[in-house]
Amino acid sequence: MPMTSTRARTRRLLIETAMKMFDSGSFPSITEVAQAAQLSRATAYRYFPTQSALVSAIVTETLSPMKNFQPTQPDVSDRIDELLAFAFPRMLQHEGTLRAALHLSLTQWAQTRSTDLPLVKEKLVRGNRKQTLQRVVEPLRSELSPDLLQKVLYALSLVYGSEIFLVMKDIWGCDDDALQDVARWIAKAIVRQAREDAQAGE
Repeated sequence: MPMTSTRARTRRLLIETAMKMFDSGSFPSITEVAQAAQLSRATAYRYFPTQSALVSAIVTETLSPMKNFQPTQPDVSDRIDELLAFAFPRMLQHEGTLRAALHLSLTQWAQTRSTDLPLVKEKLVRGNRKQTLQRVVEPLRSELSPDLLQKVLYALSLVYGSEIFLVMKDIWGCDDDALQDVARWIAKAIVRQAREDAQAGE
């Protein structure tokens, strides 16, 4: 059943408030988001009963333009370059939100392996990049074996995602431009290596 306009506005307010808080570098609880949005704690929990539900909603909001991305170039290297040029500025704009999703994912991983931590009530589901990358590398289906194509998808998924932020920025201290330049260079190297493997019959 569709939400009423009032419920839709309230949900939108919570998402936008949470996104601003995450993007500023904080990791707010649902109660803190409710306070910032000047709503009651009970109201916020009706929309988002767990932090996973809240983070999932704002990540979906953040990544929706990328999920709907349609490549326009015929060559796969150009298509990947086109995707990264489109997606990375938007992802970096909401870096705090995406880091929050990584933080929550790591916390839930620990919870599933420890008897001292509370059980996960609702698991954060990730994997938005799969369909986008499959669409972008479509031209390679006629060049590569299914196994080699899958290897390309695995490799590109390490480049196209917020995980690369941690390595390039936190470990190497790179700025956004350097991060994007290296990501695009890696992506080209992946495609080039896959084509060389295909020609060698590997």
